[in-house]
Amino acid sequence: MSATLTVPPLFQGLFDDAAVFPPGNLPVAEAVPAHRAHRTAWYAAAVGPFLCGAGRLGELAAAAQGPGPVLRVGLVLPGGSSELGPALAAAAPFEVAGVELATRDAREAVAALDLLLPADVPAAVELPRELLRGDGLDEVLDVLVDSPYRAKFRTGGIVAGAFPDERELAGFLTGCAQRGLPYKCTAGLHHAVRHTDPATGFEHHGFLNVLLAAQETDRTAAAEVLAERSGEVLAKAVLSLTDRQVTVIRNSFTAFGTCSIAEPLDDLAALGLLSPDPTPQEDR
Repeated sequence: MSATLTVPPLFQGLFDDAAVFPPGNLPVAEAVPAHRAHRTAWYAAAVGPFLCGAGRLGELAAAAQGPGPVLRVGLVLPGGSSELGPALAAAAPFEVAGVELATRDAREAVAALDLLLPADVPAAVELPRELLRGDGLDEVLDVLVDSPYRAKFRTGGIVAGAFPDERELAGFLTGCAQRGLPYKCTAGLHHAVRHTDPATGFEHHGFLNVLLAAQETDRTAAAEVLAERSGEVLAKAVLSLTDRQVTVIRNSFTAFGTCSIAEPLDDLAALGLLSPDPTPQEDR
């Protein structure tokens, strides 16, 4: 059975494999075979590239030796554009599926990407959230919309302050939507529905909330979608999406990094939105 038939278009390529990043922190030697297993599973069409930080590419090359297809790798560069050239060289054993560049200067990052990045490799630019408040958000998005690169926004982390509230996230989503600027998210989106983590007390956004909010251009409307805590309500809204709406959503919200591939898939299955047998999906 084709994985693309099994996985609805709304979820295809949505889950970038960030297994080696916090809070999962899976050793690279274990994460590589796990990723290869994901890429051959019935849900393979939902799985994006293997994300790896610039400092671990040597470790990844050692773990990826031996039988198996060439890894599709997303390069995560927390140290900014100074890491770009060396990381691209170190990634020669892999298929570079994308670059995620953290920076404090969007214009400088765009210039570095223009200079060094191969034309067929996509990239996303992430700025610290404190620089995206007030007029800073518009300034950064205006720089990126005039470039071939996506925006990247951090939706969580390992401390409470790493999680933006729904109003802040809605500002980013609608700012991108108003400009037709695609983006990806990272951290804190392991589960489908907005919830409070019982162990940490952190407020997590749900990736279904973000998908549905991605079609909104009004900040208040987007914040209301992000605040929804009913899986039943969100699943009903997903099942009512038209093909055109799905296209608009995924042209905007392209992917997110998750240290668990199993958790988002399990959530979708529990909500009746994903099944290894496509027949129930077609009957709805």
